[in-house]
Amino acid sequence: MADIPDKPQLEGLEAKWGERWETKGTYRFDRAAAQRVGREGVFSVDTPPPTASGSLHIGHVFSYTHTDVKARFERMRGRQVFYPIGWDDNGLPTERRVQNYYGVRCDPSLPYDPDFTPPFEGTTKNIKAADQVPISRRNFTELCERLTVEDEAKFEELWRQLGLSVDWTQNYRTISDDTIRTSQLAFLGNLERGEAYQSLAPTLWDIDFRSAIAQAELEDRDRPAAYHRLAFHRTDGSGDILIETTRPELLAACVALVAHPDDERYQPFFGTTVRTPLFDVEVPVLAHTAAQPDKGSGIAMVCTFGDMNDIIWWRELDLPNRTIIGKDGRVLADAPEAITSEAGLAAYGELAGKTVFSAQKRIVELLDESGELVNTGDTFQHPVKFFEKGDRPLEIVSTRQWYIRNGARDAELREKLLALGGEIDWHPEFMRVRYENWVNGLTGDWLVSRQRFFGVPIPVWYGLDEQGERDYGRVLTPELSALPVDPSSDVPPGYDASQRGVPGGFEAETDVFDTWATSSLTPQLAGGWSRDEELWNLVAPFDVRPQGQDIIRTWLFSTLLRSALEDDRAPWRHAAISGFIVDPDRKKMSKSKGNVVTPADILDKHGSDAVRYWAASSRLGTDAAFDPQNPTQIKIGRRLAIKILNAAKFALGFEAPADAQVTEPLDLSMLAALDEVVEQATAALDGYDHARALEVSEAFFWTFCDDYLELVKERAYTGGAAGASAAAALRTALSTLLRLLAPVVSFATEEAWSWFQEGSVHNAAWPVPSALGGDPAVLAAASEALIGVRRAKTEAKASQRTPVASATIAAPADRIELLRQIEADLRAVGRIAELAFADGDEIAVTSIAFEEQES
Repeated sequence: MADIPDKPQLEGLEAKWGERWETKGTYRFDRAAAQRVGREGVFSVDTPPPTASGSLHIGHVFSYTHTDVKARFERMRGRQVFYPIGWDDNGLPTERRVQNYYGVRCDPSLPYDPDFTPPFEGTTKNIKAADQVPISRRNFTELCERLTVEDEAKFEELWRQLGLSVDWTQNYRTISDDTIRTSQLAFLGNLERGEAYQSLAPTLWDIDFRSAIAQAELEDRDRPAAYHRLAFHRTDGSGDILIETTRPELLAACVALVAHPDDERYQPFFGTTVRTPLFDVEVPVLAHTAAQPDKGSGIAMVCTFGDMNDIIWWRELDLPNRTIIGKDGRVLADAPEAITSEAGLAAYGELAGKTVFSAQKRIVELLDESGELVNTGDTFQHPVKFFEKGDRPLEIVSTRQWYIRNGARDAELREKLLALGGEIDWHPEFMRVRYENWVNGLTGDWLVSRQRFFGVPIPVWYGLDEQGERDYGRVLTPELSALPVDPSSDVPPGYDASQRGVPGGFEAETDVFDTWATSSLTPQLAGGWSRDEELWNLVAPFDVRPQGQDIIRTWLFSTLLRSALEDDRAPWRHAAISGFIVDPDRKKMSKSKGNVVTPADILDKHGSDAVRYWAASSRLGTDAAFDPQNPTQIKIGRRLAIKILNAAKFALGFEAPADAQVTEPLDLSMLAALDEVVEQATAALDGYDHARALEVSEAFFWTFCDDYLELVKERAYTGGAAGASAAAALRTALSTLLRLLAPVVSFATEEAWSWFQEGSVHNAAWPVPSALGGDPAVLAAASEALIGVRRAKTEAKASQRTPVASATIAAPADRIELLRQIEADLRAVGRIAELAFADGDEIAVTSIAFEEQES
């Protein structure tokens, strides 16, 4: 036990206790103890691995504190808490950060340079691709590795300062050898069971990242557009059909016109053909229910590919593919085979090599010159698909990609995913609907391949035919014992290195997995799946997945999908979904909006306990506003933490004999009221309502400090049996209150606990009701009476220490009986010589006379 300082203070507690917790292993997962108690005695957390690319923001502190409060509570309940930490350090965000930080870009065709030194180090500005130095893939991934390790060290420092009670010995990285092995092993299982497949199909494509993008990574952003009315010529020469399009630059990729089958305006034309303006290509006029009669002219130009509707029509109407946009976002050099006229080829030549923007501008000019542009409408705003981390609209190009089945086209799997979602307890419950809406709204299987560099390699090769061409029907896979593998340097079973790239040999898959394809396996990565079955059986399925609401569609869904495919069960029992942090204007904080607040300065200025208090004050699923210029709730939290130290010092100033008993009515009443708080806080934390637990605990703490301490301090100073009762009650209450508040105010409670208890408060038993039999109404009546006495002195402009000759307190008869039990304490706190009671409707001081002046 430590000495009580003369002037307790918060400064320095984070460093002091952070070091001791680490040295003593306060939060370590005790596997031996876990084996003794079995799975039900373990509480396991599928901790979100933050993306190690840049800096943490205040939203991370918000949501991770929610999880930490629950983990600390369960640890004090006696469960062995498995609380790992991971780092999500592969993927597009990491590569973008490395490009900007070092001023480089990856060119896989270049050889490795062992002496390479990046041109920059530390810049945060976006550097144009033309100004980035091209380097080999190996050089590039080495820089990714270097920077993520540096970022992870900064993240860990901040998490330790915040006081996260994670077990730092249970950590993982999503690019480590163990992770690569697990990710590849799970995929090969998907492939063997027919759950993973490869397909050449239209793909959402980010032209800056040069990679395919999955449905879950999309977001709509409003962009300016205008309808261009174009004349398609009926093949029989009987006139034109007018269509309206916002993307005239895709005219060369047109494969059909489509209208709703019930649209009487176009029913006569179904089954006929028209010729495209400029390019003179014959295309059919077809019917499809997805066409919208009230949009534009009611008949749509189907191109390969302008939007998701184009993909649906292309697939369901069995239309040809005439893609004209390349992976670089420019019009392809070669015209589609369907364009054969000299004028059409000349027009296409005007577009070849141009960006989408430039191509649109030029084709509008060409259509205007040919007279086939009827008119251009006014500019308006409409939603366009973007990669959530991208800067330019997505294009749709035809590529060969790897997919995992996700229920979009499999009703049985979709129903299983919905059923497993129904087995999970959601906190708050309404978040379940967001999951179900996502599952029901899926339009395609999960695209898991990416054309990037710093990621988990897809562990396959392809056999080459006698002409040296890939045979996609011969997918070669590694021996499971050989994992992890890198197909670009390793060879498949039955081949040697000399057969790479030669006819009859093999060729490596160069794509990597999307980062979500690896992050979807966080329970497996943390819990030892396939490498430590004993640990896996102790922690899986995990108790809780904590996360943000914005990634229900990505991380939560994909993790549940992988668990369903691998184990036919949900990966967790509970899902705890935090709300957003919004700025004072109620706008969500995000890097893209430029309104993110980094937490380091806030933690340094106000202290970790204050920030933890702010975070824990908000319920799960509820958005919280944060104003760094006026962090009111954080200031309240700091005041609470300071008061904990001062109240503990005061309470411990009264020595209680070892055999002291709590006997006085007010003391028993206070402990009985505290019993109710223990029950309420316990029930709230059991139900993942940390805010309610904090609310009831804090409210009682201030009653304890403002009323009870004042009421009993004279008696405690006096001594004797009544004084011993007060001293014993003070210590009992202090012990209980410190434990109630420890999950939130973790540093101040640990400091105060060390003044009179052995060990850590965070390993102490969660409090249970004392059941000493007091009446909580006594303390409530005493508090009202004390307020009355204070008010009477204030109104008389007298000091609270002014002696009172006599006073009368009016109250209902039943309350008077309560007040008579504590008359001595009331007289002492009010310095009242004579105290009388009278009947009244409520507790109030009806008369008061001071010793030197009557009133």
